[in-house]
Amino acid sequence: MDMRLQEVVERLSLELKTPDADLNREVKGGYASDLLSDVMGNSREGFLWVTIQVHLNIVAVASLKGLSGIILANGRTPDEDTLRKASTEDIPILTSPLPVFELVGRLYALGLRCL
Repeated sequence: MDMRLQEVVERLSLELKTPDADLNREVKGGYASDLLSDVMGNSREGFLWVTIQVHLNIVAVASLKGLSGIILANGRTPDEDTLRKASTEDIPILTSPLPVFELVGRLYALGLRCL
């Protein structure tokens, strides 16, 4: 089931850290991993990525794969360099206080899959 990023943000009470990001983009599925090579090898264009990584390289991976956005779990907060790069690359960065396991369960309940 596809949905818009804005709907995911609203339904999961996510905090948008990149205020100029386009939330009207389509979310085609989801992927959760903290290993960048795993995300590069297995995520798909339009997926929403759940991670606890907060460094600059997450933006590069999301841009390379054409991901719809990144959700930082466990209350993680990206540094200013990561946010600037995300704004430049037009990659939405969202945060949630929820642990990865619960966040992924909620995304699954919204109908998102990893197919």
